[in-house]
Amino acid sequence: MNQKLYMVSLGPGDVELLTLKALNAFKACDAICVPTKSQDNSFTKSISYKIVTDALDVLALQKPIVPVYSPMHFLYEDWVHEAEIVLETLQEYKRVCFVTLGDAAIYSSIYYLLDIIKEKDEQVYKNCEVIAGVTSFSAASAEAQKALCIGDEELIIKPINPRSEVRRTEVLMRPKIGMDTTSLGEGDFYTFENMYLKDAKITPSKIEKVKKYMTLFINFASRD
Repeated sequence: MNQKLYMVSLGPGDVELLTLKALNAFKACDAICVPTKSQDNSFTKSISYKIVTDALDVLALQKPIVPVYSPMHFLYEDWVHEAEIVLETLQEYKRVCFVTLGDAAIYSSIYYLLDIIKEKDEQVYKNCEVIAGVTSFSAASAEAQKALCIGDEELIIKPINPRSEVRRTEVLMRPKIGMDTTSLGEGDFYTFENMYLKDAKITPSKIEKVKKYMTLFINFASRD
């Protein structure tokens, strides 16, 4: 059986906010890697561990849980150590989940690890699936019953205490059908049309004209 790695977003803390995709990954996997900030690899204060164990209870399943020491010092050698634990786990268990709080796309360790995994084992990287989750600010908006953005308002997500120069990713929504996209500028664009529908299409560039109402552009931050 080919090795399969699932990078699973856990959402903001409530097991009921796990997605069906996340639960299906837990069903399919042979083991779950859970980060912990405790040097003794305990999960006493781990929110991720609680969500995972609550989810396994809901599913009436038992899975081996592998601790991944994650001190959150944002050091490259720490990411390497975590990636190595994931790869070692894949040698013992062929289908493995690694979990992260919130959504993998927003300030998580997922993409640090995936960059290292790609260098160390490209086949594992190619067989990896990243599973999106509910963000903390989306859940907070629902709790407050206040929209994050309506009409033509913008939504800005920014670090309060940046450790380095702040780069920017732009999510561009609500285009008009037939509009020319020249005005959107240049950059590392991806175009997403009719996501998850039968005629879904992802283009690793900016399309010239908008053809479908459900079109989303992301201009990713330059990280070279």
